[in-house]
Amino acid sequence: MRRLLILGAGTAGTIMTNRLRSRLDRNEWTITTVDHRKTHYYQPGFLFLPFDIYRPKQLKKPIRKFIPRDVEFLRAEVDRIDPESDTVFLKDGTELKYDILIIATGTDIAPQEIDGMLGPAWRRDIFDFYTFDGAKALRDKLREWDGGKLVVHICEMPIKCPVAPLEFAFLADSYFEEKGMRDRVDISFVTPLSGAFTKPTATEKLGHLLKDKNIRVVTDFAIERVDSENRKIIDYGGKEVEYDLLVTIPTNMGDASIERSGFGDDLNFVPTDRATLQTKVKDNIFAIGDASNIPASKAGSVAHFESEILTDNILHYIKGEPLQDKFDGHANCFIETGHGKALLIDFNYTHEPVEGTFPFPGVGPLRLLQESRMNHYGKLAFRWIYWHMLLKGHDIPFVTATMSTKGKHFETDKEKDEVAHG
Repeated sequence: MRRLLILGAGTAGTIMTNRLRSRLDRNEWTITTVDHRKTHYYQPGFLFLPFDIYRPKQLKKPIRKFIPRDVEFLRAEVDRIDPESDTVFLKDGTELKYDILIIATGTDIAPQEIDGMLGPAWRRDIFDFYTFDGAKALRDKLREWDGGKLVVHICEMPIKCPVAPLEFAFLADSYFEEKGMRDRVDISFVTPLSGAFTKPTATEKLGHLLKDKNIRVVTDFAIERVDSENRKIIDYGGKEVEYDLLVTIPTNMGDASIERSGFGDDLNFVPTDRATLQTKVKDNIFAIGDASNIPASKAGSVAHFESEILTDNILHYIKGEPLQDKFDGHANCFIETGHGKALLIDFNYTHEPVEGTFPFPGVGPLRLLQESRMNHYGKLAFRWIYWHMLLKGHDIPFVTATMSTKGKHFETDKEKDEVAHG
């Protein structure tokens, strides 16, 4: 028997477990999935938890619920990967041999990377919402907070779900207005980028939303340290931003096992071919989702799109066929703007977000780069899709893995051709 080993049972690892179990011959291949956790979290819901839009129990289910019965699931921590011997060493001393390895170890916050971020003020005046515990603690804080300077801050890129910090600022505006205390809250959005949105086109077309909502934007802020005693963040140039409540997205880093394996980049992300998803470590090692260093968004929709192409490429690899250079960096993201509305953006490696309709050309019902209640309902509906379709490896009807030109408004035929052909 040949062995496929998948490290990580988050979004990407679970999807690949289900897709490949249904495609690989059970008489020829065993599949083992490894993760140290027992609970699977719906991470897009962490954004809503602080505002009491979702309840904690709506965001978590047992990992085992989504792993096929004939897949071995090991609850264990990975120590390191040895590509030369095709072996994964677990922290309990177990050695796992593999013929093919998929690294889906994701990314996590690393507040310890910023001087002064961790300490007595952590989850007292300084909060994250990229973890379940952090989002829940922030919910409790917001329930009793009486106002002041709220700073929403990004330490550095890349981060998981790049638009989430901006969504948090928009939802905070809506939340405090509904509580009748918006005039007592000063909201600032602090980013290391030169614009509020990660894509210049989106900043150009949507930057007015921050002005309309009276959200101050501080750009090009490269944080050096947090002065929690005086409640301010300080960048390397000496610029300071004061806060009463700091909601920060700490540095995001790949799993520590990648560093111990000796082949990650400075943030422990795995060097990976951006079109085939085969790693540059060894031919029989692939990476998907947040674990890779490809220049695509670290978002659930991207992991889903990658999974379709990676599944085919693993089958090609097994047959000794050339891999397909098909992944185009496609990302499809809803952006909550508060007051029951949201935006939808669709983009890839070669093109920034465009206007148009989605998923049906000329019909929609969703509009790209336009606020609407329909987009908000689409974001809320995604939770059901995630639990019942995406994790189980099912294709989402009418949504293609690569970015479609249909229903999109491109300025030139050349731009349209670039999207269609990568």
